[in-house]
Amino acid sequence: MIETMLNSIDMDILMKLLISAVLGLTIGLERELKRKPFGLKTSLVISIVSCLLTIVSIESAYLFPGSEFINIQMDPLRLAAQIVSGIGFLGAGVILRREDDTITGLTTAAMVWGAAGIGIATGAGFYVAAIMGAVLIIISVELIPFLISLLGFWKLRSKELTLRLILKNREFIGEVINKIEEDNIKIENVRIKDLRDGSYLVDLKVRANYKKSTPDIYYGVSKIDNIYSTEIDG
Repeated sequence: MIETMLNSIDMDILMKLLISAVLGLTIGLERELKRKPFGLKTSLVISIVSCLLTIVSIESAYLFPGSEFINIQMDPLRLAAQIVSGIGFLGAGVILRREDDTITGLTTAAMVWGAAGIGIATGAGFYVAAIMGAVLIIISVELIPFLISLLGFWKLRSKELTLRLILKNREFIGEVINKIEEDNIKIENVRIKDLRDGSYLVDLKVRANYKKSTPDIYYGVSKIDNIYSTEIDG
């Protein structure tokens, strides 16, 4: 009877680990296809280990109840609580700050936290919640942004770029900016700086249609007259 009970427990633990692996694989695959630093292997490890630690935390609370002389009460989810806070350090590692002060990697960091949450939910036995959570995460990062972009809002259908142009003559700055806007590129911020060699740096934060590739935008801007040098970031 004891052997049957142990086998039942082992199968239950194995099932939890397998479910957490499949769900972690689903989340990691989405990031892997987008060439993000948080990919298949990282997602699998986070989800499986989070599930394992949750199982250990729950099982140990009932395997070591204390003795007849000392009454020890243990929180079944004490390790799971530490996972939630500790995983933040791993998520912080994928958040990057670029030279133009833009922040990237926030979605990937949230996915790290999500993979840990899926593992915890699976380890605690909430299979339906874990599966629905994984499905909703994929829908949130893939389907919903696409549907919102179809509503027609310009900012939702555009991407942000930084243009750095070098001009030899300040008289052509206004003309160059006007020609850029004529190419369906919206200028949101302009910064002009005098350089030591007598030329002028025009730093522009712009928005363009997301369907228009960055090389195409570069080719179009670089063909504008009176621009000595062109640099694009985005």
